Amino acid sequence: MLLQNKNAIIYGAGGSLGRAVATALAGAGARVFLTGRNLSSVQRTADEILAYGGKVEVAQVDAMDEKAINSHIDRVIHAAGTVDISFNAVGVDVKQGIPLVDLAMDDYVGPVTLTMQTRFLTAAAAGKAMMKQGSGVIISLTATPGGIGYPFTGGFAAACCAVESFSRNLASELGPYGIRVVNIRSGGSPDSSVFKEAIDRDPVLMDTVLRKMEGDTMLKKLPLMADIANTAVFLASDMAGKITGVTVDVTCGTTAGLNYRMPPIAG
Repeated sequence: MLLQNKNAIIYGAGGSLGRAVATALAGAGARVFLTGRNLSSVQRTADEILAYGGKVEVAQVDAMDEKAINSHIDRVIHAAGTVDISFNAVGVDVKQGIPLVDLAMDDYVGPVTLTMQTRFLTAAAAGKAMMKQGSGVIISLTATPGGIGYPFTGGFAAACCAVESFSRNLASELGPYGIRVVNIRSGGSPDSSVFKEAIDRDPVLMDTVLRKMEGDTMLKKLPLMADIANTAVFLASDMAGKITGVTVDVTCGTTAGLNYRMPPIAG
């Protein structure tokens, strides 16, 4: 197994993408420490992992709270000895679909502040622990607006850019300690809870939105949560041992250039 004897902390493990990554890491052999503010949703993730014999522990942690994060990571080190992987999937509410000129300042700045607060606190805590042991991988997640101009994405786009910049800079500082820092840029997974809820609310509109998003890609499809989770497993493993300081693009080619002029091939 790629992640045998590795210990991974997942923040926001109760959400659909956090659950996908957590189960993939556990399936690859990692011992996963799942956290979230809503313990019931995190426990559902744990139950899925336990069902196939995975190694998992659950804790209620507010990933916006520095004291709670540090206290939890200390408990993980006491129980497992090391923290080898840190992944933050904590979601932040964002107003989208509104022109930037019509967006209230707080609605633009708020998502950036909250996103960077949790990413900074969890990555800094992991980085300090990993510096002592001389190894580790810190993984973050952004989306298409982090790499290309995408209209009506509000403060989400700026938050993605901030996370990617932070990831690069952190990698440059932690690299000499044997720590890798990498980011995954997703194109938006239609099987995630965010998209499923939107589809349930307005299936006609979302059909148009998803077709437009697929049309912007080079592969004429969108990455599923499993694609993101499999990428996280690879990046956390020794197979990616020389990859750091970069964003790995899993947008089906969207951020390499909007490809709407190339129609899908029939059949």
